[in-house]
Amino acid sequence: MNRLFLTILLVAFFGSMTMGQNFEVYDYINFDKYESSNEELRQSDSKSEVIFMGNSITEGWSAHSPEFMSSNGYINRGISGQTTDQMLLRFRKDVLDHQPKVVVILAGTNDLAQNSGPVPLWHTMNNIKSMAELAMANHVKVILCSVLPAKAFPWRPGVESIPMIQSLNQMISDFAKEKGMVYVDYYSAMQDGNGGLKVPEYTTAQDLVHPNAAGYEVMESLVKPAIDKALR
Repeated sequence: MNRLFLTILLVAFFGSMTMGQNFEVYDYINFDKYESSNEELRQSDSKSEVIFMGNSITEGWSAHSPEFMSSNGYINRGISGQTTDQMLLRFRKDVLDHQPKVVVILAGTNDLAQNSGPVPLWHTMNNIKSMAELAMANHVKVILCSVLPAKAFPWRPGVESIPMIQSLNQMISDFAKEKGMVYVDYYSAMQDGNGGLKVPEYTTAQDLVHPNAAGYEVMESLVKPAIDKALR
């Protein structure tokens, strides 16, 4: 009887932990953010050839460099603060349902910053792999991007960002090579030699994570040729 009671308690405890984590992931998924623009895309005769999937770094691209997105007909599907768990959950609705030719995935910063609590690197990488493999299964070409350099994540004091970013980027690069995908290395082009984003050249943000207009220009110079090649 005591052993059975202990088993019930353990199941209830771990079940409540899992429910709490799932609620947190779904609570911040924000499926409605692009509802109206997604509907417009579905009703349009033209297909969206290139979709950018990401977090605040992708989302901020349109504000800092609107001409890049609009003139090329790129669709921005970045949502600030999101981890790869949340991005994976909305990947079909915000990317695959529009049948693009190419998806550009920039993900992992908020996982490393522990926005939803500490997660192992393999978990983050598995989510990135899942998005990429879903795209490939739906005949969408994938461009995988490195996480941008950052010396520290000030919203989580004590987090050692540099070795984690370097390790995750190596995982992304290795996976892209294995699958024959394009890997765009923002990290090498934008880091200051010590693992941080160059200041003030490429960022003026207080958190030293988000690019400024000049930073996005560097990113554009790297990703645009990769997109053009993928569309041929």
